[in-house]
Amino acid sequence: MAAKEIQTGLKKETAAALSYVLGPITGVIFLLLEKDPFVRFHSMQSIVFSVAALILNTLLTATVVLALFVPILFLLEFALWLMLIYKASQGTEWELPVLGKYAKKFLK
Repeated sequence: MAAKEIQTGLKKETAAALSYVLGPITGVIFLLLEKDPFVRFHSMQSIVFSVAALILNTLLTATVVLALFVPILFLLEFALWLMLIYKASQGTEWELPVLGKYAKKFLK
């Protein structure tokens, strides 16, 4: 069975995984270019995850005491980012617990 190509000429799994690579930049690009629901979900989740991580990191960095936790948070975010790329490349619509619901809500 041949893999289904989408409007960009990529496999939908590849496009979904690439939507996470540069966070909101590639998320917006694939959100605008693609009509496939799988790719659009991962694109929006990429945007929501990136914005949430940016806000959380900014808030923690602004607080002197909590700024000590930023390196730990960064490692957790990096591991989660890699997992999102992996799951998308495998064709899994893996939804983040809170952020995934917002991604689906914003797509409607």
